[in-house]
Amino acid sequence: MKDITIVLPSLNPDHKMIEVVDGLLGAGFEDILIVDDGSDAEHSCYFEQAAQHPECRLLRHNKNLGKGRALKTAFNDYLNRRGKESLGVVTVDGDNQHHIDDIVRCAQALREHPDSLILGTRDFNAPNVPLRSRFGNKLTVWMFRFACGIRVSDTQVGLRAIPRAMTRDFLDLYGERFEYETSMLIEIRNKNIPVVEVPIRTIYLEENKSSHFNPIRDSLRIYRVLLKFVLASAASLGVDFVMYWLVLRLLGPACELSQRLLAATVTARIVSSFVNYMLNRTAVFGNQGSMKSTVFRYYLLCTLQMLCSYGGVYLLCRVFPPAVYAGAEIISKLAVDFCLFLLSFQIQREWVFKKR
Repeated sequence: MKDITIVLPSLNPDHKMIEVVDGLLGAGFEDILIVDDGSDAEHSCYFEQAAQHPECRLLRHNKNLGKGRALKTAFNDYLNRRGKESLGVVTVDGDNQHHIDDIVRCAQALREHPDSLILGTRDFNAPNVPLRSRFGNKLTVWMFRFACGIRVSDTQVGLRAIPRAMTRDFLDLYGERFEYETSMLIEIRNKNIPVVEVPIRTIYLEENKSSHFNPIRDSLRIYRVLLKFVLASAASLGVDFVMYWLVLRLLGPACELSQRLLAATVTARIVSSFVNYMLNRTAVFGNQGSMKSTVFRYYLLCTLQMLCSYGGVYLLCRVFPPAVYAGAEIISKLAVDFCLFLLSFQIQREWVFKKR
């Protein structure tokens, strides 16, 4: 295993980290990078014990900077020391929840697919998976598929094999803590880098008590990368709805239904589309190229969406007339535009603002 480096970040470990190191040495790994991410003095003995092995190299943070920063520290050291003869790195957690056979299989998968990101994938339907882990991971997988178009079975797994060239690109990614692993997946999606999934054992020791993952704080950091996709569209939807309501109020019931709906829909969409385009182009999909390359596609989609919105609301108002059902125009607008929002988001991600 001379051509693959193990990266093992850890915070306040116990004897299980030594078991991980012993297993790696027994499997033949000869370059193990251990990162002490600001552990306290009580736990420093485990790092010192591991560092006694000549195959192990110890890097230290004076304070806890997060798993993302620890991985970046290791990647930078790896690139400085290892030449192009090295295939890449395998990241491993220090709590002994990655079986040594699975680590070896991920390393072998990197040899077979040297241009792909290798992900160990766990089975969250296994009976030993804690409820919070099962729910949290399944929710994140679903959000990734919807918001980013990333189809992977395990988004937060720490066991990953990363080609050498990719570690250099990952140094620039957003995130210092657990959200950094999320940024990796978004980066490979943006650059069309293939992913190879390797099924691994699903191990949770002591209900995963050794994990430093905070379900609230760290989940918000992870979802912040995803939520910006939704918030910009929600803000534009709010602008659209307010303008729609104002025009309906100004025209009043004296105006014929079809004309009132058409005027409100067109006016609202003209205002909100500009807001939505600028937010999506810059903050959401990160397409900083020429506006000419995206503005035509965006407004073509916008026009079709506007016509569908008008047609859908008009049909619903015929079925549920405003004169009979109070608020039918508003409720119909909300229902139709919510469905169009889900569809439009996918089209914008895959066609309008897709990086080429």
